[in-house]
Amino acid sequence: MGQISMATRDELVGALVIRYAGSNRKERGRILDEFVAVSGVHRKHAMRLLRAGQSPQRSGPRPARRLYNEAVREALIVLWEASDRVCGKRLRTLVPILIEAMERHGHLQLTPEVRTGLQTMSAATIDRALRQAREPGAGRKRRHAPPSAGIRRSVAVRTFDGWDNPPPGFVEADLVAHSGPTAKGSFVQTLTLTDIATGWTECAPVLVREQKLLAEVLSEMRRRMPFPLLGFDTDNDSVFMNETIKDYCSKVGLVFTRCRPYRKNDQAWVEQKNGAVVRRTVGYRRYEGLDAAAALARLYAALRLFVNFFQPSFKLAGKVRDGAKVSKTYHSPATPYQRLLADARTSEDVRRRATATYATLDPVRLLKTIREVQQELVALADRPVVGEAAEPSVSTLEQFLSGLRTAWQEGEVRPTSKPKEKARRGRRRPDPLVTVTALVREWFEAEPWRTSRELFERLQQAQPGVFPDGQLRTLQRRVKAWRSELAHQMVFGTKAAGEPPGQPPFLSPDPRGPDFVT
Repeated sequence: MGQISMATRDELVGALVIRYAGSNRKERGRILDEFVAVSGVHRKHAMRLLRAGQSPQRSGPRPARRLYNEAVREALIVLWEASDRVCGKRLRTLVPILIEAMERHGHLQLTPEVRTGLQTMSAATIDRALRQAREPGAGRKRRHAPPSAGIRRSVAVRTFDGWDNPPPGFVEADLVAHSGPTAKGSFVQTLTLTDIATGWTECAPVLVREQKLLAEVLSEMRRRMPFPLLGFDTDNDSVFMNETIKDYCSKVGLVFTRCRPYRKNDQAWVEQKNGAVVRRTVGYRRYEGLDAAAALARLYAALRLFVNFFQPSFKLAGKVRDGAKVSKTYHSPATPYQRLLADARTSEDVRRRATATYATLDPVRLLKTIREVQQELVALADRPVVGEAAEPSVSTLEQFLSGLRTAWQEGEVRPTSKPKEKARRGRRRPDPLVTVTALVREWFEAEPWRTSRELFERLQQAQPGVFPDGQLRTLQRRVKAWRSELAHQMVFGTKAAGEPPGQPPFLSPDPRGPDFVT
C-alpha cells in the first residue's frame, strides 16, 4: 500500500482525471491499477475520485470544533485552583458559588461571554479543558493508615449499613497519625469527625495519644460545630476504647458506638475524609512538638471553613446488588453547608448561624491561609535543627490571587505534597529566533488573529533562506505563550506576569470574526 500525503494524492488525481475520462474501458482499468498501487486507496474510492476530479474544498486539516475559547479556559483554571483542584463533576456544581463569592470580594471580573461559557460548561468538558493543567501534578501514590486492632465488648457495634439516615450530629471519628516514615517516639495526630447526614468534617490536632487529652479536644470540637453532637462512632483503637472516653460520652449524652474489628469499611465516611481532607492537605511528613501542633490548629481553623462551605462532595443515594455486580447511585454534588440547610431536621437557629458565617467567608483568603500554614508545616518537618524558627512565605492576597492563574503550570501546589525539586533542564541549543523575536511579536500584536504558520511564512519572505521549515514548531510554542497572555488580559483586564510593555490591541478588528480561534 502506498504512503503518500493527501496533497500528493490530490495532485495525482488532477493529473489523471482528464486522461481517465478520455480512455476506453481497458485503459481505465490499467489507470485504476496504477493509481490504487501508488495511493493505497480502495478501488471503488479511486473510481469515484477519478470520475469526480479533485475536491476544490480541501485546503488543509479540518479545524477542531471549539465552543469555549482560551479566555473561558483561563478563567476555569483560576476557579479550579480556588476550589483546591476538585474534579469536574464537583467543580460543575461549585462554579456558580465560586464566581459569586470571588466577585463579591473583588477577586474576579468576568465578561458576560466568559461567565456564560463557565456556567454552561458540562462536567466532561471541564475535565477535558483541565487535562493539560492536571498533568504536571498527576501520578502521586497514596498511603493508607493502618487498621485498628482493639476490641471492647462494652461498646455497641455499628456497621456500615446500621445508620438508617440519622439526623445531623451523628459522626464517625478516627485518628490520623503524622508519624512520617517511622512510628517511633511521640508525634502529633489528627482527630477527624465526619457527620453522616451532611458530610460536615471537623479536624483538630492531638499532641499525644492520651485519653484525657482526647476528651478535651473533643469538647473543643463540639463547641465549634454548628449543630449539637449526638453520636460518636469510632474504631477499636485503645485511645477510644477506654473508661475515660466512655464516661465522657455518658456524661454529655453522646451515643457511643464502634465498628467491627478489622472492618475498615464500617467507617467509610470518615476514612474517606482522612484521605480527601487530612492527607491531601497535610501530607505524610512527621510532625512532632508544640510548634507543629499549633500550626496544625491554625491550618484546621481555615480548612474546616474551606471544606465545609466551598468543597462539594458526592453522597451515596443507594445501591442495588445483582449477583456479583453492585450498581450505585449518588446524589448531586453539594457542600456540607448546602446539605445542612437542605435537611428538614436542621433547626432555624443552626440555619441562621451557618448562613451568617457563610456570608463573611472569602474562599481565596482561606486558601491563601492554608497554603501559608502548609509551607510553615513543611519548614517545621524538614528543619534539621530543633528549635530553629520556621520562615513561612509572605505574600499579599493580590499576589496569591494572581498566582492562581498560572499555578497549574507548576504541577503540585500544596507544599505538604510536593516532591523534592529537581534541577530544571535548560535549553541545550541556541535560540534560532533570538534576533527576530521582537519583530515577530510586533507582527503578532498588530494582527493577533494570524496563525503561527502565516507569521513564519512572512518571516521567511522577509529574510529568504535564513529560517528553514523545521523551525516552525519553535515559533508555534512562542505564539502559544503570547496568546495565553492575551487571554489573561481578556479575562482579568490586566497583563500576565512577564508581558512586555505596550498593551496588545485586543479591540483590533479581526476580519474572520470575534469568535475565531486558531
